[in-house]
Amino acid sequence: MEKLLRKCCVFHLLAGAVILVLSGCQVRNVGHSGMEVKTRGVLFEFASVPDQVTGIAISRQGRIFVSFPRWVGNPRQSVAEVMSDGSLRPYPDSEWNSWNGDAAAAGNHFVCVQSVFVDDNDFLWILDPASPGFKGVVRGGAKLVKVNLASNQVVKVVAFDGTIAPPASYLNDVRVDTIDEVAYITDSGMGAIVVADLQSDLIRRLLADHPSTRAEPGVVLNIRGRELRDEAGKVPQIHADGIALDPKRKYLYYHALTGRTLYRIDTRYLKDGSFAPSEIGSHVEKLSETGPVDGMEMDRGYDLYLTSLEDSSIQRYRVFDGSMLQIAGNELIQWPDSICIGPDNYLYFTDSQINLMPRFNQGVDKRTPPYRLFKIWLAPF
Repeated sequence: MEKLLRKCCVFHLLAGAVILVLSGCQVRNVGHSGMEVKTRGVLFEFASVPDQVTGIAISRQGRIFVSFPRWVGNPRQSVAEVMSDGSLRPYPDSEWNSWNGDAAAAGNHFVCVQSVFVDDNDFLWILDPASPGFKGVVRGGAKLVKVNLASNQVVKVVAFDGTIAPPASYLNDVRVDTIDEVAYITDSGMGAIVVADLQSDLIRRLLADHPSTRAEPGVVLNIRGRELRDEAGKVPQIHADGIALDPKRKYLYYHALTGRTLYRIDTRYLKDGSFAPSEIGSHVEKLSETGPVDGMEMDRGYDLYLTSLEDSSIQRYRVFDGSMLQIAGNELIQWPDSICIGPDNYLYFTDSQINLMPRFNQGVDKRTPPYRLFKIWLAPF
């Protein structure tokens, strides 16, 4: 048995190394860093970026896209493609990435991009909450942008007015159902699920008054032995954040960041406009106590992956039996943010160092660029 396990580990390492070398990115096996490693697989740092990164998405062809919010200063670009040599290409072009603070140009430029997502038809969706520094939504800037990856052209812009993206909102993450053509978006600023019918352009803000989309009272995040508090000593109230759709688009899973509970709801209650907003909340299901979570993603086998903030790890939640397993953890991981699963069956995630930002350290910026991008092979555990 011991020999078999050694052979399996070697196979996992070689398979990951081959893929990384072919990608042209700089490779470092974190599992051989000399630090104490808590992992059930081989964890790779496959690239790094100079600005604070949040979102990540992988196309069917293996193209990698990342997003950089305008939180502290101005990132070099808001959305970029990670090229084979590790360089960054402004995406879809430099013009979209050239916002200069002019509110009149906020509708056709990236203001403060939070997340990116590639759908089943290989289109890239870019979510722009348009709230630089969390100081309020720039009027006309909140939007969801669809890009054709074959032509690298923007093909649709879904604009959100003040009723869908109020000034205090922060649209956080998105999943798109390509069959029914519906986009689901979390609002971590105020707490809600935004549902956009991409055919009719009808957009609704749902579950805004429901506890499942709100930060949970009494929850204080503890990251590496320090409570997460702002300059005034207050606990940040970060509402609905992580989001995932199951393979059949039957259930939407979501989680408040300042919270410890995983929820889901049958999507028919969100898509069908005949249900009254007050009735929709009665169909929310409480699934599990997970601890504070940022990003989420579900694979084709109905395993839900979550970035676990308090122990700097990736967890796997099995929907069918409710079990939880840590699949990756390492001292180098500061704040695992967004997750996506690539066509190579690797789970990719960003490390955003949010806990080291000035607002959580008495105005002192403790972030240490570059920001790492990790991947781990989703071998059976």
